[in-house]
Amino acid sequence: MIKEFKEFIAKGNVMDMAVGIIIGAAFGKIVTSLVEDVIMPPLGAIIGKVNFADLYLNLSGTPYDSLELARKASAPVIAYGAFLNTIISFLIVAFAVFMMVKAVNKIRRVEPEAPVEEAPPADVALLTEIRDLLASKPV
Repeated sequence: MIKEFKEFIAKGNVMDMAVGIIIGAAFGKIVTSLVEDVIMPPLGAIIGKVNFADLYLNLSGTPYDSLELARKASAPVIAYGAFLNTIISFLIVAFAVFMMVKAVNKIRRVEPEAPVEEAPPADVALLTEIRDLLASKPV
């Protein structure tokens, strides 16, 4: 079982998958920063000086000045601003993955080779040779 496990781990697909997961995690952090630190602040300023990360719906009867204070007080809240940030992050990641897959498919797209004609079995080849020899002799 250990030998099979070593063979499984040594296969290229497993290593490629591991590299993909590690790079994907790092890419996720980059996208999160892009959304939270670059895209959302100007969008919030254009809409009216709104910080999307602080948008929430307070389900308790007690008013709170910020989402952070409501969470510290363990108040039930729906943080729809953070959800909007997550949706935008997902869309950016999905688009980046789409573009990457499209590029890889374009690189991999190779003209299909002409089908190679397989040689007939030895007995068929021998019979064909005998037939051709008999056909070439005068009757």
